[in-house]
Order: sequence, then C-alpha cells, then structure tokens
Amino acid sequence: MATINIRVDEDLKRKSEKIFDQLGLGMTAAMTIYLKAVVRSNSIPFSLEIPNKETLKAFKEVKNISSKKVKTKKYSNVKELRKDLKI
Repeated sequence: MATINIRVDEDLKRKSEKIFDQLGLGMTAAMTIYLKAVVRSNSIPFSLEIPNKETLKAFKEVKNISSKKVKTKKYSNVKELRKDLKI
C-alpha cells in the first residue's frame, strides 16, 4: 500500500466527506474508486470543461496543422517570427 497526502480546501473536504458518508464510503475508499476510474479510462473520468467556440476553432486549427492539411510558415529564429508578428 502507498500513502497519498493532499491539501484541499477545508469546506470542500467537509462537504465531500458528508456525501461520501451518505454513500457509506470513507475518503480513502472514495479516492480509490476515483483513481481506479482514472486508470480504467486512461484519463480524467469526467468532462472538465466544455470548450467555447474560440477554443474549438483553435483545436481544429492545431489538428489541421499537425496533419499538414494547412501549410504554415517556418522560422529559423525568433527574430524572424517577431518581425512577422510586428512585435
């Protein structure tokens, strides 16, 4: 067995312990369930945030650039990049 020490807001801890208690779980059991879900899904097992339109557009742009669907300019140094960015 391993030990994990975490720091959380006291109010968050109190409220979550109340819910876990109603479910018949202790903090250790609840955290173990969460960590097993992380391993099983190989990710955070719930949505963290719904991206806005601007973020979704940026994701699509990155995907298109990485798959070479969009041609991009390359720079050999920061000075060239700054010149194009006009900074």
